[in-house]
Amino acid sequence: MALENESDTFDIGGETTVHRLGFGAMRLTGEDIIGRPDDEAEAHRVLHEAVSLGVDLIDTADSYGPCVSERLIGEALHPYPDKLVVATKGGLLRNDDGDWIPNGDPNYLRNAIMGSLDRLRTDSIDLYQHHRPDPDVPFEDSVHALAELKDEGKIEHVGLSNVDVEQLDAARDIVDVATVQNRYNVADREHEDVLEACEDAGIGFIPWYPIGAGDLDDEADALDEVAEAHDASRRQIALAWLLHRSPVVLPIPGTSSVDHLRSNVEASTIDLSDDELAKLD
Repeated sequence: MALENESDTFDIGGETTVHRLGFGAMRLTGEDIIGRPDDEAEAHRVLHEAVSLGVDLIDTADSYGPCVSERLIGEALHPYPDKLVVATKGGLLRNDDGDWIPNGDPNYLRNAIMGSLDRLRTDSIDLYQHHRPDPDVPFEDSVHALAELKDEGKIEHVGLSNVDVEQLDAARDIVDVATVQNRYNVADREHEDVLEACEDAGIGFIPWYPIGAGDLDDEADALDEVAEAHDASRRQIALAWLLHRSPVVLPIPGTSSVDHLRSNVEASTIDLSDDELAKLD
């Protein structure tokens, strides 16, 4: 039987249906997420393979490269297949040292989205996420800018990233929030309260770092025990756990390897028992 994405679906913003297991395109760039990859043709191949496996949510950001990941997606996949959702983010700058510098200035966000539209070769971003609150800019001002861009048709759905529950509530007073993207995995549950708030509101929760770059030592024994029972890897069980954790969770594991991509998608076929979930919890 051919491998395909068997994860359940979720309606982003209550209307845009995607499979819950997506693909994160950060790793398609050069070393340390700066510059071009050594093999751009291989990056294109990974993107095409993801779509062929039934992945219909691809997540990126203008700061990945910077600009490289978005450009690769536009080159490889435009014109986009029906029902493919390309999500991107704005609000972080990069420098030569690889620092991630927040910039939530409304004028900057307006400028940033124009660049994203161009690189992704589209007139409207399916899901545009504010990448990180800027401590030097009122959070509400940044969200108002995205709400205005949504009203103008440049954004279909607004998302947030790296926020707490208070910030989520503040944003929801301004605009319909479709998704939240925070760091979360089986060994790092600091944002459990944000996930629960999303679950209560029917908001998609996109866990970044979903397999902890392989660093899952705090849960290693339980993961290995469950993995052995399924003839699977520790990382596959970590992804399967996320898919079981809540119907609003949308994991986006990233890779620059077709083989690793296929391994990630295979995690969507793993059915964990209640006892196995209890071990991991």
